[in-house]
Amino acid sequence: MTHLSSLIDQAATACAQAKRGVALTGAGISVESGIPPFRGKGGLWEKIDPMKYAHIDALEADPEEVWRMLFMGIGELLRHAAPNAGHTGLRRLEELGLLQTVITQNVDGLHQKAGSQDVIEFHGSHAVLRCMRCPQRYDWQAVPLTMIPPLCACGAYLRPDVIMFGEPIDVGLLQRSQMLAAQCEVMLVVGTSATVQPAAYLPVIAKRNGACIIEINPEPTELTHHISDITLLGPAGKVMDELVARVAKLR
Repeated sequence: MTHLSSLIDQAATACAQAKRGVALTGAGISVESGIPPFRGKGGLWEKIDPMKYAHIDALEADPEEVWRMLFMGIGELLRHAAPNAGHTGLRRLEELGLLQTVITQNVDGLHQKAGSQDVIEFHGSHAVLRCMRCPQRYDWQAVPLTMIPPLCACGAYLRPDVIMFGEPIDVGLLQRSQMLAAQCEVMLVVGTSATVQPAAYLPVIAKRNGACIIEINPEPTELTHHISDITLLGPAGKVMDELVARVAKLR
C-alpha cells in the first residue's frame, strides 16, 4: 500500500466515525471544473488588478467598466462550468449523513449544482445579481445582458451578489461558520491554503475543539505542518473520489 493510500484509509476511518462533519473549500476544488483561482500562478489577479476592478470603490465609480473587465468574464466562465468529483464527493458524504455543511470561499455555485443542501457562501454567489439600491435579487441567467450594467426594475444598476474588496463579510454567516467549526468532529479542508481571513481561522477553531483536520490540496500549505492531522496531496476531484469510495465501504 502506498503512503497516500494509507493516509486515505486513515481519513476514511475518521470520516466514517464522525457524526458532525464540516467542509471548508476554496478555489482549488473548482480548478478541475475549468475555473482558475483568483490568487497564485495563473490566477485572475495576475491579469487584472484587483484594486482597480474588484474593489467596491471601483464598482461605485464606474460600474460599466467593472462589468466589462471583471464580471462578464467570470460570468461566462461559470455559465459553462460543471461540478467535478470534488463537489459530488462532498454531496455524497452529506447523503451518507457524515457531512453537515459546506463552508466555501468560492462564488461559483458549484456545490449547489452538485446537490449539496447546506452551503455557506462566505464571499457570496456570482449566480445571483442584486440591485445596488433596493433589496431585489435576480438569477443571473434570467437577466438579459443587452445593456451593461443591467438594470433592476427600480431603475438602478445590478451587480453580482459577491463580496468585493472593501466590503464586510456577513456577520451571521461568520458566526454560524465559527459555531459549526467548534462543534464538528471532522473538518475537510479542500482546495484552499486557508490563509485568507476570516475563513483561515476556522480550521484552528475546529482543531482546538478536538476535531480531526483532513487537508486535501495539490501541494503542502501552511496548514500541513501546523494544523492538519491528515494531509492528502493531489487533485481535489481524484482524492475525494477515492476517499468517498472507501468511506462508503465502511458505512
